[in-house]
Amino acid sequence: MTTPKKPQRAGAGAPEDGAALLNEVEAFHRRFNVFPLEAAYVAVTLWDAHAHLLDCFDSTPRIAFLSPEPGSGKSRALEIVETLVPNRMVAAQASASAMFRAVGASDTRPTILFDEVDTVFGPKAGENEQLRGFLNAGHRRGVGMWRCVGDGANQTVQEFPSFCAVAMAGLGSLPDTILTRSVIIRMRRRAPNETVESYRQRTHQKQGNALRDRLAAWAEQVRERVEGAWPEMPEGVTDRPADVWEPLLAVADAAGGDWPERARAACVELILAAKQDDTASIGIRLLTDLRDHVFQGADRLPTVVILDRLLALDDAPWDDIEGKPMTSRMLSRMLREYVTADNKPIAARNIKSGGSVLKGYYASDLNDAWTRYCPPPPGKSATSATEAAIPGVTSENAVADTSVSSRYPSATPSTSATPATAAR
Repeated sequence: MTTPKKPQRAGAGAPEDGAALLNEVEAFHRRFNVFPLEAAYVAVTLWDAHAHLLDCFDSTPRIAFLSPEPGSGKSRALEIVETLVPNRMVAAQASASAMFRAVGASDTRPTILFDEVDTVFGPKAGENEQLRGFLNAGHRRGVGMWRCVGDGANQTVQEFPSFCAVAMAGLGSLPDTILTRSVIIRMRRRAPNETVESYRQRTHQKQGNALRDRLAAWAEQVRERVEGAWPEMPEGVTDRPADVWEPLLAVADAAGGDWPERARAACVELILAAKQDDTASIGIRLLTDLRDHVFQGADRLPTVVILDRLLALDDAPWDDIEGKPMTSRMLSRMLREYVTADNKPIAARNIKSGGSVLKGYYASDLNDAWTRYCPPPPGKSATSATEAAIPGVTSENAVADTSVSSRYPSATPSTSATPATAAR
């Protein structure tokens, strides 16, 4: 466990020591919050500070406290964040219209604290595309929400700014478009040996607000240094994860001390944790199951064999797609969303089997999609999975499952098939 250094308060009128101040903010969280990872304390502290420097960044990460069950400390985490951020706006069950008007109409941009977000995006709540659009758009500077204002025929189109910091808490998960823009803290109920100080708003809110005011003063000290900064990202952190973490790493670099090192370690740890928790789309699940459990190195398989193996997988969704087991038509429809290396939709092709011809799929058609969309194969690193193509095997191994072969004796491809036939 990494213990923050003992805080050192700056004297009256003296420049604030950024590293010491962040240590104090982290210690304040630790009094009332039990987070699942040490990296979470680092991320939440940096997020609190970044909200005071929002105008310095092109994007702002959402922070999401999520858990599978109530009583896991999500709302308490949001309460502590509330005391530390500027211009907080508590928006439990707020509508999209209320939120974008608050951001657009305020002289001072609010920091939105959205509790019980599962009531909007949960499985029983249906879709809420306007609010999802607001949260997605507000992640990046310069993207606004367009609305008609006025009465009757006198309406005009007006853009409402949406760029603001948003912290959320809720049960379950969130739409993928929001998760990918978020630092995700997976909360859990405290164990018997995990204790926290009881939070008393009348007393502790003032303490948090005092730290908030010091964060605001420190932000003014370092604003010029942070604005336009391009922090060095940890190896392998690119694209959307880099957008999410760039503001937090810039804050850590401005604070100095051990915060730059701790921030980058937290960045890598939380990104990996998010990937492990990511259920991915149903299409990626299909591609991954085809690679790891169905083809298993075979160069081609008949559709009947593919379906048999998919339906035999434990804890897989293929026996209940649209209320019935996966069919060849469903398989075809899902795979056509992806393309081959030649940029053609993946489609079933003829496979010669003895004296008959069956429809099926070739690994060579799936290789490009496997490389681009699937996580690394079991036992392989991300680097090796990216650099190496999925290996093929000889056609003699195409249908090695004896139970399937016995049920579909004509499904085994002919051993006389030439490489040219397999690649056609």
